[in-house]
Amino acid sequence: MDPIAPAPAGTAVAASSDASDLRRGAALVFGAALAWSFGGAIARGLEVADPWTIIAWRSAFAAVFLLGFMLWRDGPAGTVRLFRTMGMPGIGVALCFATASISFVVALGYTTVANILLMQAGVPLIAALLGVVFLREAVDRVTWAAILAVIAGIAVMVSDSFAASVSFVGDGLALLIAVVFAAATVITRRFSGVRMTPAVCLGVMIGTLVGVVLSSGLIVSARDFGLLFLFGALNLGLGMAMFATGARLIPSALAALISTMEPVFGPVWVWLIHAEVPAPRTLMGGGVVFLALVAHILWQWRLNRRTALPIPS
Repeated sequence: MDPIAPAPAGTAVAASSDASDLRRGAALVFGAALAWSFGGAIARGLEVADPWTIIAWRSAFAAVFLLGFMLWRDGPAGTVRLFRTMGMPGIGVALCFATASISFVVALGYTTVANILLMQAGVPLIAALLGVVFLREAVDRVTWAAILAVIAGIAVMVSDSFAASVSFVGDGLALLIAVVFAAATVITRRFSGVRMTPAVCLGVMIGTLVGVVLSSGLIVSARDFGLLFLFGALNLGLGMAMFATGARLIPSALAALISTMEPVFGPVWVWLIHAEVPAPRTLMGGGVVFLALVAHILWQWRLNRRTALPIPS
C-alpha cells in the first residue's frame, strides 16, 4: 500500500474499536484480579469454625451467580448448550477448579494468605512445565530459567514448613492449588474450544455438594451469611465472570500480567484489615516467584510484539 494514500473507509473505525476492546478487556481482567484479591481478607473475617460449611455456602453462591450470568448472557438454550458441549475437557477443568477452590478454604486454616497467593503466581510457569511433560511442548531457555526460578521460590516458601513457622499441610495445599490451576490451563490450551464459565460453574457445583456432605451444619450467623455471599458471589463468581469476558478481548500475555495484581493486592488487604504479616521466607520466596513471572511475561510480550511487526519491503 502507498504510505501516502488515504486509508480505506472504516479503517479508523476498526482501529478505534480494537482499542476500545483492549481497554475494556484490560479493565475487566483488572476488575477480576481485584475481586479475587479480597478472598483472603473476607475469609479471615468469618467466624464459622467448620471449613466445609464455608465451602458449601461459598460454592453455592458462586454457582448461582455464574448460572445467572450465563442465563443473562447466553439465554436458557445457550446455557444448556454450553454445558452439553464442554465435554470431558470441561469436566477436567471443573474438577481442577473444584479441587482448587476447596483447597483454598482449607489451606487458610493452616497457612498465610500470602503463601497461598504467591504460590499461585507461579501457575503460568508451572503450566509450561506440565506442557513439557504431558504435551511434549518445546520450551525455550528463557522459560526454563523462569521455571527454575519459580521452583526455587516455592522451595523457599515451603521451607517455612520445615522450620515449623507454618503447617506443612497448609503449604502442601497451597502448592496443590497452583498445580491444579496449571493443569486446568494446560487442558484449556490443549482443547481451545473449552469455555471456562460453564466448567467453573460445574466446579463450584461439585464444591457445593462436597461441602454439604462433609459439613457439620449449614446454619451460620447473619454476619457470616453476608460475608459468605461476598466470598462466593462477588469474590469468586463476579471475578470469574469478568475474567472470562475480558480475557477474550486482550492478548493472553497481557491478561496474565494484569492477573498478577491478585497476589500483589491480596496479602496487602489481609495485612491492613487483619494485621496478618507474611513470614520473611514467604516474602523472599514469593518475591522470586513474582519477579520470575513478570519478567517472563514481559519478555513474551516483547517477543510477540516483535513478531507481529510488519516486515519492511
